[in-house]
Amino acid sequence: MAEFEAAAALAPLEPGYRFSRHHTFDEAQVRAFALAAGDENPLHHDAAFAQGTSFGGLIASATHTTSLLMGLTGSHFGKKGKVLGMNFSVDLLRPVRASETVLIEWRVTSMAAHSKGGCVLEMQGAIKSADDRTSVLAQGTVLFTPAS
Repeated sequence: MAEFEAAAALAPLEPGYRFSRHHTFDEAQVRAFALAAGDENPLHHDAAFAQGTSFGGLIASATHTTSLLMGLTGSHFGKKGKVLGMNFSVDLLRPVRASETVLIEWRVTSMAAHSKGGCVLEMQGAIKSADDRTSVLAQGTVLFTPAS
């Protein structure tokens, strides 16, 4: 886990709250995830084909990268109470290579009480490469009810 994760356990949940983790992709994982998602694009399966493209090798599917982003919100907040994803949107800025280690991070931008309890958290997220280039930008909304 990234250093943000340890700090997040102690930080109050308010705008500016951050949490993150690192993830390392590999070719077998990229192929398996794409197949499980029904994505037969050769950029995710055929190394020879992908090598001949501008990407120079296999890349992770968008369903893979965005699932990791959304999954981090569920994993992180699920340890602290109940969480329900309400809305997510993503911008795919550059490919994630099948051998890349990335930082997946979220920052809470606003919070509001929900009429039936808990709070609605608005967040901004990103997947960044080791050279700090952003591959995926995201915005998300979750309903979070802290454990009593």
